[in-house]
Amino acid sequence: QGQLVESGGGLVQPGGSLRLSCAASGIIFSIYAMGWYRQAPGKEREFVAGIAGGGVTKYDDSVKDRFTISRDIAKNTVYLQMNSLKPEDTAVYSCAADLYGSGSGAARAYDYWGQGTQVTVSS
Repeated sequence: QGQLVESGGGLVQPGGSLRLSCAASGIIFSIYAMGWYRQAPGKEREFVAGIAGGGVTKYDDSVKDRFTISRDIAKNTVYLQMNSLKPEDTAVYSCAADLYGSGSGAARAYDYWGQGTQVTVSS
């Protein structure tokens, strides 16, 4: 059974940076696409970024040029580097794994989900 554990969230000022990590266990990490989603209070969960097994990446327009998703196969870990953070980026960020997926934004495609880590952008 796959498990995903996120870390790296916290409180940061507008314009600041954070790097989220998601460590995977119990799955053959290299054949899973990985995605990052976020959910703010009172809002629907939304796709942030995804990376396929081959390394192709996709981003929501709201984070393009500010966020970067990457993966380290040797460490079974996917990262989300977040720069130029804005108050509207405040949310619980969760990672997800999709067997043989493309890293798309379709949440129903993902097989495993982490518990999430809180990111708060505020002065």
